[in-house]
Amino acid sequence: MTLVAFDFDGTLSDSEMTVLLGEQYDVAGQMESITERAMNDEIDYATSLRERAALLEDLPEARAEQAFGQVYLRQGAADLIEALNDAGVHTAILTGGFERGVEAALARENVEVDTIVANRLPMADGNLTGEVEGPLIEGTKDTALENLAAETGVDMADTIAVGDGANDLPMLQVAGKSVGFVPKDAVRPHCQVVVATMDRLKTVLEEDGVL
Repeated sequence: MTLVAFDFDGTLSDSEMTVLLGEQYDVAGQMESITERAMNDEIDYATSLRERAALLEDLPEARAEQAFGQVYLRQGAADLIEALNDAGVHTAILTGGFERGVEAALARENVEVDTIVANRLPMADGNLTGEVEGPLIEGTKDTALENLAAETGVDMADTIAVGDGANDLPMLQVAGKSVGFVPKDAVRPHCQVVVATMDRLKTVLEEDGVL
């Protein structure tokens, strides 16, 4: 069996969840600046995520749901996931983003993946608390990928990681094959293959015999 692990924001989706949330609270500019610093490896991911979540303190749940409703899969992503599922490949999303946004985007396209490893924004009294919780705050995507491979009985040599930013580097470096999706400059040297569209990624997987 083959395991394909995707990043979400910037890879499977061209939406940026925290920015969409920030637009509901007029802090999107501050969030985008924090995100860019993290993706370029200027600050660590955990710090950036906590800083962005803190800006959302007291955002009402209804407005958070409006933001998650604006998260879309990139063109061709749903078709690729369906093709992988049909081929018996274990599909996973490993993201520092948020479960509810991922689930909303997948549901809109009526497509599913086998595993989602993501973070959560806790709520109290109908508002976001400004905190964040989940396995990919301090935890890194290499550990998540290794754990998932062990759980599914897939050899690490048979894993494929697809990502674009600095927080994807750990999984790209341990995967059997690393694919950069329009990767940031700091990430590109660590990618065996670089693609710019989901159609091109599908072709690469076909050439490799995954599809």
